Amino acid sequence: ASDTASITVWDILIASQLQPASQCGYQCVSCCRMFPTLCSLKIHIQRSSGEGYSCKVYYRRLKVLREKKRKQHEASGARV
Repeated sequence: ASDTASITVWDILIASQLQPASQCGYQCVSCCRMFPTLCSLKIHIQRSSGEGYSCKVYYRRLKVLREKKRKQHEASGARV
């Protein structure tokens, strides 16, 4: 199921929270390329495997890890 997890704009924004804010657009957390819009960044992530690398795999794995951590917090009774 984790291999088919879709990456949403929300996932991209959460992943980029640790990145310094940029006035130039949005940076891919995986390959560090800059994009003028959030939409262009999402398209890059979806199509990156055609360029010989896959930022999509990075974002999927990040999403899976975040979900796993959330479930662990819920199981321990902690609020997320």
